[in-house]
Amino acid sequence: MTERAGTAASASGPQRAAGTARTAVVWDALRSELAGIQRSGGEPLRIVDAGGGTGGAAVPLAELGHDVTVVDPSPDSLAALERRAAEAGVRVRAVQGETADLAGLLPAGEAHLVLVHNVLEYVEDPAAALGDIVGVTRPGGAVSVLATNAVAAVLHRALAGHLGDARSLLDSTDGRWGEGDPMPRRFTAEGLVGLVRAAGLSDIKVRGVRVFTDLLPGRVFDGDPQAGRELLELEKSASAHPELSGIATQLHLLARRPA
Repeated sequence: MTERAGTAASASGPQRAAGTARTAVVWDALRSELAGIQRSGGEPLRIVDAGGGTGGAAVPLAELGHDVTVVDPSPDSLAALERRAAEAGVRVRAVQGETADLAGLLPAGEAHLVLVHNVLEYVEDPAAALGDIVGVTRPGGAVSVLATNAVAAVLHRALAGHLGDARSLLDSTDGRWGEGDPMPRRFTAEGLVGLVRAAGLSDIKVRGVRVFTDLLPGRVFDGDPQAGRELLELEKSASAHPELSGIATQLHLLARRPA
């Protein structure tokens, strides 16, 4: 997630237009969630980005005035985060560690919002990772989960002509097509909701991210300055459509820790 909240789609080229459409749905949801969280005395919200890497989400959130901490296992990514934050003129706390280390690195139950984006696919135990995430979330606080959709992978492999891979994905229990699959796991919406609910979270909202963007060839945008804006609006509408969100490349869940 590298685009700022509220950024409008640009028509300057296909890559930029598609990039904005990929991130706008998530940013809109986060902006709405942050607006709904009660602040005490107008103080900045405390946000933790677990696995936040180089700060694609953390730096824009800090620019919005929030107190942001990134926990990531890669020292190189954290160094890049600090450079990005310095260039933006904001402060983001960088802490090296895994999701399993959160309890020892951060105060329990303090974060108003915890992001766990593109992380559950790679951790050894997604259920345990979510439990660690909930541990640093304050009662009434929110958790934002972004994960790869297994159903979309079936569609994408089939459209690419890899029909055997698509069939393997349909029969898979971990959302992989085989040993050659670079993704450790993928999730169905039902499976992801089940994990989030089992972690003790409630008020779960599911959106589809990149319903159409990853299916469209770049030539769709060529010579059409309106195409980026139209794709952005289409993605926003499709994200909440139950049938269409089911084929989105990623699933975005927002949930609350009960107060």
